[in-house]
Amino acid sequence: MVAFEKAPPEARQLLPVPIRELGLRLEQSPVAEYVHRLYDELEAAGLHHFRPLCYLSDEWGCPSEEPVIGIPFYLGDRRVSHIEDAVNDIEDAREIMMYLRHEAGHAFNYAYEFYRGDDWHELFGSFRRPYRDDYPFVPFSRDYVRHIAGWYAQKHPDEDFAETFAVWLDPESNWRQRYSGWGAMRKLLYMDRIARAVGDVEPKHATGETDVTVDEMEQTVEEFYREYHADESALIAGLALDADLTDIFVEPSRRVAGNDYRDAAELLSEHRRDIVDKVNYWTGVRRTLVRALVVAIEQKLRDLGLAAPRERSRSAMVELTVYVTALAMTFLTGTRPLRHRKPQ
Repeated sequence: MVAFEKAPPEARQLLPVPIRELGLRLEQSPVAEYVHRLYDELEAAGLHHFRPLCYLSDEWGCPSEEPVIGIPFYLGDRRVSHIEDAVNDIEDAREIMMYLRHEAGHAFNYAYEFYRGDDWHELFGSFRRPYRDDYPFVPFSRDYVRHIAGWYAQKHPDEDFAETFAVWLDPESNWRQRYSGWGAMRKLLYMDRIARAVGDVEPKHATGETDVTVDEMEQTVEEFYREYHADESALIAGLALDADLTDIFVEPSRRVAGNDYRDAAELLSEHRRDIVDKVNYWTGVRRTLVRALVVAIEQKLRDLGLAAPRERSRSAMVELTVYVTALAMTFLTGTRPLRHRKPQ
């Protein structure tokens, strides 16, 4: 089920409205300021002629070999953003800039056609290698930068380039110090060199064809979310959570009169976003699955009426986070190796 009921009433009123009729325009949207921030970063980095076109679309993306950036339509309207937040946890300002820099890396590659060069292939690999959603990776490898969750630079050579560009562009990445001694430094220095070389050069491929635009999205907001929402319930339906959770928290019958307790479900709810983000980042298990695990645990805590002694609430959350990580890792290393999927 899609958790529309968790969105505010004014947001739910948009569910039957076709997306193309929402009147969304990037220039008047909340995400416009982040696009301008991206352009400012490109200018500050010395790329004086590279300004990829950004447009509202169905998801984050950069169509292959087209120097344009698609931004999810829900970032174009605060009311729709509430629906996205209720269903998937909406990107915060930091994540929006992460994805913009990443997609700008793809667009930079396509605008100047670096992927056609021999030095690009030597560093990153074959641009024509097939994409795989279920991609193998080496955790903590120093041959790749760390940026988007799930060791995403290892997904494909083109993603490796985009992630390297994003780290190079980020004014707070401190990449020369952070990646000193890493194999990834060769890629970062290459990025720095080619950026300096084309800083005052017009792109070979200055404009590109957009993919799906909001004006072409005929489905309603509700239809979109029902179509694209990942239902992970079947994968976690068989998990026996009761015994484990009662080891971490206190059942109603075991509470000591006069002691101060925190409701376990409320405690998890306060930290849910951080737990999901961090478990996703460090394990590489796809975010929708991690979120489904955490939401299921939260509901089970509520059903069982579990609580944590107030003085132990912090340690209980640490233990629960480790527990969620262990559950998530069973999907990564066990019989069901389900990987992470992010913008392409």
